[in-house]
Amino acid sequence: MSIAGLDSMMDQAISVITNDGRNIVGILRGFDQATNLILDESHERVYSTTAGVEQLVLGLYIIRGDNISVVGELDEELDSNLDLSKLRAHPLKPVAH
Repeated sequence: MSIAGLDSMMDQAISVITNDGRNIVGILRGFDQATNLILDESHERVYSTTAGVEQLVLGLYIIRGDNISVVGELDEELDSNLDLSKLRAHPLKPVAH
């Protein structure tokens, strides 16, 4: 992702999928030339096929750029209408390069 692409997401809710298969959601507060991200009010969403989505509170969180697979904007209105307690999904597998 280009720096210009991240600049347009500043102070917005984003979803990050890491190389090890984690999904972290938070407010983008900063980044650098190595695509290290600083997220505020962040939490990790842990998916399961047997239970609803568990949300682990992380707070202020830094994700190293070399551990990022995907960064995307989060539609907060759509996201707030999801009932995560009823959502079932297989956990993501690590990304192989």
